Amino acid sequence: METMLFLPELLLILLVLVCFCASLGRPRIDLPRVAVMLLSTLALLASVATLDQSGLLFFDAYRVDTLSQLFKVILCAGLVLVAWVGPGLRGIEGRLGAEYYMFLAISTLGLVMLASAVELVTIFLALEISSFALFVAIPFRQPQHSREQYEAGIKYVLFGAAASGLTLFGMSYVFGLSGTTYLAELAPLLPELIVSQPLAVPGMVLLLCGFFYKLALFPMHFWTPDVYQGAANETAGFVATLPKLGAVILLLRLVSLAGVDVTQLTWALGILAVASMTVGNLAALVQNDIKRLLAYSSIAHAGYLMLGILAGNPLGQAGAIYYALGYLLMNLACFFVLYHLSGDSRNLSLDDLKGLYRRSPLLAFTLGAGAFSLAGIPPTIGFTGKFVLFTAAFQKGFYGLVVLALINAAISIFFYLKMVRAAYLSADDGGEAVPLGFGTRLLGYVLILAIILLGVLPQGFLALAKEAVALL
Repeated sequence: METMLFLPELLLILLVLVCFCASLGRPRIDLPRVAVMLLSTLALLASVATLDQSGLLFFDAYRVDTLSQLFKVILCAGLVLVAWVGPGLRGIEGRLGAEYYMFLAISTLGLVMLASAVELVTIFLALEISSFALFVAIPFRQPQHSREQYEAGIKYVLFGAAASGLTLFGMSYVFGLSGTTYLAELAPLLPELIVSQPLAVPGMVLLLCGFFYKLALFPMHFWTPDVYQGAANETAGFVATLPKLGAVILLLRLVSLAGVDVTQLTWALGILAVASMTVGNLAALVQNDIKRLLAYSSIAHAGYLMLGILAGNPLGQAGAIYYALGYLLMNLACFFVLYHLSGDSRNLSLDDLKGLYRRSPLLAFTLGAGAFSLAGIPPTIGFTGKFVLFTAAFQKGFYGLVVLALINAAISIFFYLKMVRAAYLSADDGGEAVPLGFGTRLLGYVLILAIILLGVLPQGFLALAKEAVALL
């Protein structure tokens, strides 16, 4: 029984070992990629099979429940999609293909463990496993364009080290005040500590810094545009999506410990959410490099996500999970287009999108679906997700936060539609047609349908998410 509960993690560990063994020789680059897609799919199926099961492992530091398994399903599906998006690894040095997939698998394994960790030291170890693998993977970009991938790797390491130090400092405060590192034992103590102990609020904010870093929430966002720009397109697609899911589940668990009352912690996190939305959207307005634009966009979306987490009600918490899923699909749609449009793996600007609707109608439509969803235009998952998050925050009485979020969402429409305008309304520059294989075209259709269908029919997933957050 316990083996079954831990089966998704065991399959990902097996995947890491397969990629490690492949790295000892010189296999075809397709072999590690096929292993990633196959074993990630099996881990996904194992998570689905244990969705309604629960249990505690490793001296009660590791909890398997509907919430953790739901996130494991999304994480494993995300790894499959990331591997599917980037056949051939155009932006990665060919000799490092097996190692590259191994580090992506290790990072995903850390995020999957993060989903079940319910003890502060275990949480920190899982967070570091997921981060350290990316520290190595980001500089794997082919070096012929520039040396900016090394700068990106160094910045990611330095900000990760700062975030880890702040998180440990916050953990020391929380442990010193409560005398425990287990979330189950913290739950009855923390609401009273936040009200009565002055150090509890700064301790919790510092503790959350590691997850702000993963989510790219202000003020732990400065690494984001440079890392997106310096990393290869396929690596940036991974960094932009899966680590944010790990941050969301831990923020849900940790913020819910503070209780449902509006406290100083709530206001502190609310200020960070508004600052993140505003900084991200205003900075994105002036970007011409598409990856930098998406980077500042991710900072803004971190602020939207925080509204559901702060609301603390079932609708807000379920909405945060739903929006995290939508964010994964929206971003992968955009990076799917960047990867296949950039044949030489260089960074693309808005000018490179000119005439895309003639060169590749499918890529243009996929980009349009992703951009419209990020902008929150119906009937996409981005619109439905924002509607759920804003409704939950409104029900909680955060009227000012909702108004500011709506203003920011209106601002963001301008720069998202710049991408669509460049693809559809700009004059054709005479570029060559973009050839797409059957698997690539199939993935494009999958992303488009998922973005639209989950936006039109959100009830099933939201019901499952509400069932999962009821455990909080």
